[in-house]
Amino acid sequence: MQPLIDGLIFIVDDDASVREALAWLLRSRRLASEHFGSAEAFEQYLSEAPLPDQPRCLLLDVRMPGMSGLVLFDRLAERGLLAEMPVIFLTGHADVPTAVEAVKRGAFDFCEKPFSDNALVDRIEQALGMSQRALEVQRVRRGLADRIAELTDRERDVMRLVVEGLPNKLIADQLAISVRTVEVHRARVFEKMEVKSAVELANRLRDL
Repeated sequence: MQPLIDGLIFIVDDDASVREALAWLLRSRRLASEHFGSAEAFEQYLSEAPLPDQPRCLLLDVRMPGMSGLVLFDRLAERGLLAEMPVIFLTGHADVPTAVEAVKRGAFDFCEKPFSDNALVDRIEQALGMSQRALEVQRVRRGLADRIAELTDRERDVMRLVVEGLPNKLIADQLAISVRTVEVHRARVFEKMEVKSAVELANRLRDL
């Protein structure tokens, strides 16, 4: 059975038996995982190296000694990591209301222990799909930012006025340059930004 997405699942739970059972379940579905016995250990992992450039999600226990899963979740939210690494809380019955509240604050979902293997894997694959889309948006934005960085100051001036919908004559008047110079800069902007029209350029910048 091949996974729908080549992703990585992080497991953070203080119960070693739960970590091992989840790791075995994921291996049986050909899904890779990394597991941690505390929120502190996972936070240290995040601080030591960039996250791998692949879809990922986090299975996070609510109650743990030391830093709770909720505190870790809030720290991930503050760092803007919830879209690229959706969080699925693992919770006991008593913690369900807390997990529901976390979902309202941006968690992807929660699974009550004991959970259905199939239901959990389905949600994991959906979370990986969300991560994949978020990472793709990030790659597009980085590419746009890199292309904008290649523009000269004058090309940026021309691009801004093109996006505002000004014709070449008015752009030339505002920048005190010739229409021919505007045409040259405009062509270079389109080439560097990999677009063919002012509308396409505006749409790209809106994405950024």
